[in-house]
Amino acid sequence: MKPIYLDYNGTTPHDPEVIAAMRPFLEEEFGNPSSGHLYAVKPKQALNNARRQVAGLLHCAPEEVVFTSGGTEANNWAIVGTARALRDRGRHIITSRFEHPAVLNVCAFLEKEGYEATYLPVGEHGLLDPADVQAALRPDTILITIMHANNEVGTIQPIAEIAALAKARGIRVHTDAAQSSGKIAVDVNALGVDLLSLAGHKLYAPKGVGALFIRGGVPLETFMHGAGQEMGRRAGTENILEIVGLGKACEIAGRDLERHCRHMQAMRDRLHAAVSAGVADVRLNGHPAKRLPNTLSLSFRDLEANRMLEAIGLEVAASAGAACHADSVEISHVLKAMGVPVAWAKGTLRLTTGRMTTAAEIDRAAAVIVEAVLAIRESRKKTAG
Repeated sequence: MKPIYLDYNGTTPHDPEVIAAMRPFLEEEFGNPSSGHLYAVKPKQALNNARRQVAGLLHCAPEEVVFTSGGTEANNWAIVGTARALRDRGRHIITSRFEHPAVLNVCAFLEKEGYEATYLPVGEHGLLDPADVQAALRPDTILITIMHANNEVGTIQPIAEIAALAKARGIRVHTDAAQSSGKIAVDVNALGVDLLSLAGHKLYAPKGVGALFIRGGVPLETFMHGAGQEMGRRAGTENILEIVGLGKACEIAGRDLERHCRHMQAMRDRLHAAVSAGVADVRLNGHPAKRLPNTLSLSFRDLEANRMLEAIGLEVAASAGAACHADSVEISHVLKAMGVPVAWAKGTLRLTTGRMTTAAEIDRAAAVIVEAVLAIRESRKKTAG
């Protein structure tokens, strides 16, 4: 039997409806949507339909959706494209210490090109204070890029408040919504953002496809040069197979959002309760309420995450928040930003539920985790004695 899968924030399986929607474009409809003959008709129709489906989830116009190779490309394009389009206005970017590397490393790259980035702190729950954003604003600030929800601990950021501050000063706002899409509402108008990134494989669609929302009228330097695909904004023959999958995934996410949210949260909370009841010295990371419904980051005091993963690995698939080596501990930048003490941080597991997670799987996973933690602690006592 395969291990119980509790790493949905890492990637998701393909939804059966997504597979069914993609199948014709794998088996029969291979045409290039840019061609001028009959083989292009259905791929072109599918491309347009997928754009409408993504727009439906985001509550935007279809022409404001551009398909990319994934969330990383979307983030790169949003940030670098803005920096280069607005370089005559300023070269200051605001982000946080809490971001995904697909944002942090892009900002670091731009710093080498003469831009300046301000990395804002977060509180103990990983929540950014809009007052810190306001204090960091400068006359030469051109972009604020803050993730909608964190991939490790699930904390949801006050994007709408941040966007309101930016709008009052004519500053552009981008948010990475790779983790939030399909788990909570992602409405670009309610959020007030100018740019928003999606990643297909976090949304029960394939890897290698994503989308960038670009609000109408927002200038963005072209990121991919070539022919005139994607309304002239991103060159390269469209990946119709996977774009169809992303479109269907967005349709499902919007259609069943409340039901999926309730289920994932029930499974998450069931797991948290069972683990907490079985072992002592367990700490929750992330905001207790303003958090994705599926995300559970737990730290076990004075244990090592890699040892726990080894102990549970044949039965539970999860992620670690730290890597422990013979003479060092590598704690994730997210836990460091939150100020989680090393004694706790080094023993952090990220357990994330999904649509397919069952109560029986949760009960078994909790039992395996509790058994592993107790066994490791008992072994330590004997070694120490």
